Order: sequence, then C-alpha cells, then structure tokens
Amino acid sequence: MGDVLARVEARLRTALGEPDARAAVTFLGTDRMEVLRFVDGDVVRYATLGMSAQPMADPTAVLADPVKGPRAELVLSVRAGLADTDKVLRPLAVLAASPQVEGVIVAPGASLDLGEPLWPGAPFSSVLVAESGGLVEDLELDAPMDPVRFLPLLPMTPNEAAWKRVKGAQELQERWLSHGTDLRDPLRTSVPLD
Repeated sequence: MGDVLARVEARLRTALGEPDARAAVTFLGTDRMEVLRFVDGDVVRYATLGMSAQPMADPTAVLADPVKGPRAELVLSVRAGLADTDKVLRPLAVLAASPQVEGVIVAPGASLDLGEPLWPGAPFSSVLVAESGGLVEDLELDAPMDPVRFLPLLPMTPNEAAWKRVKGAQELQERWLSHGTDLRDPLRTSVPLD
C-alpha cells in the first residue's frame, strides 16, 4: 500500500509540481485520505492521495480482491482567489473514501453527490467524474494490479446534476462545450438546459 501511494504522489508531483499544502482526514473504519493542493498560475488543483491504496471492489462481490480491481485518485481544478475553495479538502476526502465506506466504484460518467456545497457558498454539491489521462497520466502498476487513474472532477449545479441523470454525462459535457462553460469558475451559474 505504501509503495503504491509513494508512486502516486511521485506521479502527481511530476505532472503538477510541488504541492504547497496538504491535509489529512481519517474516517472511522477507513484508511487515511490526504488532499494535496497545487497552485498553477491562477488555477488551484486539489488531488486526493489514499484512494488508490486499495482497489475498488464490486459492491455485489462476496469477497473484495485485495490486488485486482480499478484504482483511482480524484483531481479538482478551480480558478484561484474567487471563492474559499480550500474548504473543499474535507468534501474531497469524503468522496475519495466513498469506495471504502459505501462500496462504490468511481468511474468516468458517474455523479458523486455530497448533499452540501463543495465549499462555503459554492453553487455545487455534486461533481461529474470525467475521463482520466489528460492532466495526469495513468500510473501503471505491477501486474496483476490495475493502473491508477487520475479522474478529473467537474462541479455540477443541482440543475445540471438533475439534467445529467435524465440525459446522461455525454449530453451534459456537450452542453458545457457548446456554451463555452468555464468549468474551473468556482462561481459559475448553471449552463442553459432548455
């Protein structure tokens, strides 16, 4: 487990630079989750560290495989200085712990809902999980372990989350693209959904 996390942190540092802050959260019955903060000009990136220590298990499986199964970390990018986004650390740790706590597999196209704002005053309480491989390359691990995928999180307003449930992730992403939505804007309003 420690070796996997050391390699994951090395990959994050290679892709995003040196973190300027880190926070750790431990939930009862789970492994410790860390969130690292990276500043890149006017963009702040928050990346989880700890979610990939164990593979995510199929909630219907009788026994969880301790080696094989999908592994991931979460990455959230927002524009700096517009909102108190550093308060997203605990919510991100909650999302990263969800495979251990709730037995869910976090994969591209999924919605993760916190039931509360991502940070104080945020117009978002849920995120859309996007495809990996862009900002931080997947990290290959020794066989038979699956690679670690670094999944971007795209904040969704409640209206966008409801629309996504009906129309699907692809439709919502196309809507954002066609309207030139700045998904890093921590104060943005919902994209037009008519």
